Amino acid sequence: MPPEILKSRVSEGSPYPLGATWDGLGVNFSLFSANATKVELCLFDDSGAKELERIELPEYTNEVWHGYLPDARPGTTYGYRVHGPYEPEAGHRFNPNKLCLDPYAKAHVGALEWNPAVFGYTMGKDDLTFDERDSARFMPKSRVIDPAFTWGRERAPSISWDRTIIYETHVRGYTKLHPAVPERLRGTYAGLGRKEVVDYIKSLGVTSVELLPIHTFVNDSYLLDKGLTNYWGYNSIGFFAPDPRYSAVPDFVFSEFKEMVARLHDAGLEVILDVVYNHTAEGNENGPTLSFRGIDNLSYYRLIADNPRYYINDTGTGNTLNMSHARVVQMVTDSLRYWATEMRVDGFRFDLGTILAREHDGFNEAHGFLQSCLQDPVLSTTKLIAEPWDIGPGGYQVGRFPPGWAEWNDKFRDTVRAYWKGDPGKQAEMATRLSASADEFARRGRKSWAGVNFITAHDGFTLNDLVSYNEKHNDANGEEGRDGHSDNHSWNCGAEGPTDDPEIVALRERQKRNLLATLLLAQGTPMVLAGDEFGRTQDGNNNAYCQDNEISWVNWNFGEKEVELAEFVRKVIILRQSFPILRRSRFLTGEYNPDLDVRDVRWLSPTGQDIEGAQWGDSNARCFGMLLDGRAQASGIKRPAMDATALLVLNAHHDVVNFALPDVVGGNLWRCLLDTNIPDAGSHESFQTGEFYEITGRSLVLFVLEPESKRSVALRRAIEGFRQMAERPIPMATPEAGPETERALSDASGMTSP
Repeated sequence: MPPEILKSRVSEGSPYPLGATWDGLGVNFSLFSANATKVELCLFDDSGAKELERIELPEYTNEVWHGYLPDARPGTTYGYRVHGPYEPEAGHRFNPNKLCLDPYAKAHVGALEWNPAVFGYTMGKDDLTFDERDSARFMPKSRVIDPAFTWGRERAPSISWDRTIIYETHVRGYTKLHPAVPERLRGTYAGLGRKEVVDYIKSLGVTSVELLPIHTFVNDSYLLDKGLTNYWGYNSIGFFAPDPRYSAVPDFVFSEFKEMVARLHDAGLEVILDVVYNHTAEGNENGPTLSFRGIDNLSYYRLIADNPRYYINDTGTGNTLNMSHARVVQMVTDSLRYWATEMRVDGFRFDLGTILAREHDGFNEAHGFLQSCLQDPVLSTTKLIAEPWDIGPGGYQVGRFPPGWAEWNDKFRDTVRAYWKGDPGKQAEMATRLSASADEFARRGRKSWAGVNFITAHDGFTLNDLVSYNEKHNDANGEEGRDGHSDNHSWNCGAEGPTDDPEIVALRERQKRNLLATLLLAQGTPMVLAGDEFGRTQDGNNNAYCQDNEISWVNWNFGEKEVELAEFVRKVIILRQSFPILRRSRFLTGEYNPDLDVRDVRWLSPTGQDIEGAQWGDSNARCFGMLLDGRAQASGIKRPAMDATALLVLNAHHDVVNFALPDVVGGNLWRCLLDTNIPDAGSHESFQTGEFYEITGRSLVLFVLEPESKRSVALRRAIEGFRQMAERPIPMATPEAGPETERALSDASGMTSP
C-alpha cells in the first residue's frame, strides 16, 4: 500500500502530460475539463474499496486541472470527483457524487458493478433529476503505473504493405480452449504470447495479428441480465489501459501486454489493435456516469445543437465522441501514440472510422484527425486501417479516406461471396475486385494495398458457416433472431447446417478453398479471420458479440479435414509471397503500354481470347481467367519487370469448363501450382500453350508461365516453400496429440518463409 499522502505536500504540478505520470520522485495529476468549477483527486487503498483522502487539484491552466503529489507512487489507486453545473438541458452533467475514471489512466482496478448509484440522475425518474448517492464503491478505479519494461532485443517487424497478410482474432477466444496453453493462462495476453501459439500463427505465413478491442471496456447491463456478456469488447471506457480481464496477473496487465507484443515481434509478427474511438460505454442521456460525462459532457460528446440534453447517435450505441473538439482529438492521438511507442503496437484498425472524420456538415477526408495521424512522426509510420462506414448521415465512405490510410473493403467481401455462390452477372465486378478495386481506391496516389480485402470477419458468418447455412441462427443471443445481418450472400450447398452427405461435404470444402484462394491471390491486402483456416464454426450464429463461450472460442480439436484446409492456406500464402506479380502495389489497368508493348492484366474467356465489351454483360458467364503479365511495369520507373507471368482461372459454373491456355510472350509451358479441386496435388504438372485444362465446376486454378530463357526465381522459391511444408507439417495442437504436438510446435519455430 502506498504511504500516506499529506495534503500539505501537494504542489501545483504541470498541466502536461495529461493523466497520472510517475517521474521517479512523485506523480503529476492532470485532467482536462473546460467547464468544471473544481476537481477533487480521490485516493483509495490498493483494492479500490476504501477512499482514503480527497485532494483538490490546486491549479487550472488552459482548461486543465493539475497538481503534483511527491508522496504518490506507482500502485496509487485513484479517481476524480468533478464539480460543476448539473444542467442537462445545457449539456452539463457534473455530479461530484459520482467517481470518474481518469480518461488517461494506464491501468484500472476492479470492475463496474451495475447499481443505481452509478447514474448521475435518479433512476426511475427522468435524466433531469440529480442523484446524490456516492458511486465510488461500485466503480472501477484508475491506477498509477511504472511504465518501465525491459524490451531486450525486441524489434518491430516493419512488414511492407505489399507483403502484409492480416490475421484477425480475439485475445480471449483464441487460446481459451488451447490444450498446449496452461489452463491459468488460457484467454490471456500471456496465453497468446505462448511459444506454442505464436509458432502456429507464424507457420501459417500470415504477417500481422489484429486483435479485437483490448482497451478497457464495460459489460452492458442488459446483457448481464440475460446471462450474456460483451464478448467483442466494442464498449470502451479506457483508451490507454489494456483490459485486465485478459490478464493472467491483472495488477501487471500492462507488462503482460508488452511481453505478448515482444514475443509476437520476436517471431516477426506485427500487432494491430482494433480500436473504438467513436463512442464510449456511457451510452445516451439515460446511461451511467463513469468518466467523460462527469468530467466535461459538453466537450467530450456530440450533442444535438438546439437541444444539448440529447446525444447525437451516429454509432448506434447512444453517444458519439466529439472529434470536432481539439482536446478530444488530442486524447485520441495521445492514446494512439501511447500504444505505438510505449506498448510498441504496429498499427490500428478504427471501428466505425467514418465518425472520426465527421464534422457537423458530414464526412470530411481533410478532417483534422485524419491529417494529424498522417503528419505525426510516430503515427504516420504505423498501419492505419479504417472501417469506412457507420449508421450516421453519409456514413458509407469506402474509398474516401486520404492517402496513407487503408480501408476495409466490403465490396470485395460481397462480390466474392456472390460470385462463388453462383449469382448471375457478377463476372465484371469480380474482375474489378480481383484487381484491388481501383474504382474505389485508385486516386490521389493511393496504392493497391489501400483496400483491405476480406470475406469473413468477427462480425458475420465464419467461412465454414458461410458455406453451411442459408440463414442466420442467432437464438443463443436472446433476441429471437432479430439481430445480425440477414443478407449474407451465403449458400449451404444443399443442406442447412451439419451434414454427413459426402457430396455436400466435398462441395463445401472446395468452396472454402475457392474463397480463401480468391482472398489470398487477389490484388490488395488480405485479411483472414482466425479459425477460418481450419473451418471453425459458430453453429450458424452471425452475430456472436455476446457469446463468451464455445460458440466464439476457437476449437483446437482438429480432424483430418481441418488439417488439410490449414495446409492449403499455407500453400496459397507461400504462392502469394513467392510471386510479386500476385501482390503488386500499382493498380492494374488493363491498358496497353506502347513503350513496353504489354498490358498488365488481360481478362480471358474459356477460349483463351480477351473478353470484349458486350461479353462482360453476359449474365450466364461464370468462368474467366485473369492473366497477369510479369513484364508489366512494376513501379513508377518505366521499364519492364522481370516477374513471373501468372494465370488465375475461376469457374463458378456447376460443371466442368474446358479452358484454353493462352499464347503469351516469354514461354509456352504453363505450370499448374494450385487447383482447389485437387488441393493436395504435388506434381505441379505443366501444360502446353493452346491445350485445354478441365476446370472442375466451382473451382479455382493458378498457372505460372515457365520462362524460356532462364529458370524462374519465384517459381523456385515457391517449390522450395512447398518442400518445407511437406517436411514440417503445420503444428496442430489437439487434445489427442499431447506431448508430441508440443514438440512439433516447438520445432515449428525453425521454419522460414520462402
